[in-house]
Amino acid sequence: MGNVNVNIDGKKLRVREGVTILEAAEANGIKIPTLCHIKDQVPTGICRVCVVELERSRTLVGSCHTPVSEGMVIHTHSPKVTAVRRVIVELMLTAHTGDCVNDTNAENCVLHNLASDYEVGAPRFNVKVPRFYPAEDSNPYVRRNLSKCILCRKCVRVCASIPGKNILSVGYRGFRSKIVAGFDEALLSEKCRDCGKCIEHCPTGALSAPVKV
Repeated sequence: MGNVNVNIDGKKLRVREGVTILEAAEANGIKIPTLCHIKDQVPTGICRVCVVELERSRTLVGSCHTPVSEGMVIHTHSPKVTAVRRVIVELMLTAHTGDCVNDTNAENCVLHNLASDYEVGAPRFNVKVPRFYPAEDSNPYVRRNLSKCILCRKCVRVCASIPGKNILSVGYRGFRSKIVAGFDEALLSEKCRDCGKCIEHCPTGALSAPVKV
């Protein structure tokens, strides 16, 4: 493949044909937020936080899965993009019922930091049935608090990438959807041990290392 000329946020760039807008931006020091993207894995575009404005396009596009092409003019932080990202983050916070106020590790939550960056306050949307789950401490390697989960599916994908694992999946439908182990069973240490990949990739702290006593 050759190279193509693109313009990102006023910067005229020559990038490798076939890379995504997100990859081209990151390679040139332009930061685009994302919650579901995993480097070197096939993008899913689930979270939509990485949307950008592409001139001559009727809609915003996901930068993680849209390849660059010759002559593209891209705006990563235009007023339109910022407004949409704020709504996306607010919607995620609606279902993110973890107690961030009392969480000493809240600064490590990517969603929490995005809400701060985009000045998103308490969600305006009413939820009749809050997605609240008790924290699970039975596994000595992974602590689960699904109330903080935003269904980005990163844990499912990294677990599936480990030979012989593929422990996690998405169960149920609609607002009842959640990440499950097996047939919605306890996350047993016989199957899930200490690789730590799911913890490493979780953007909200829904998965964390148990506190050693």
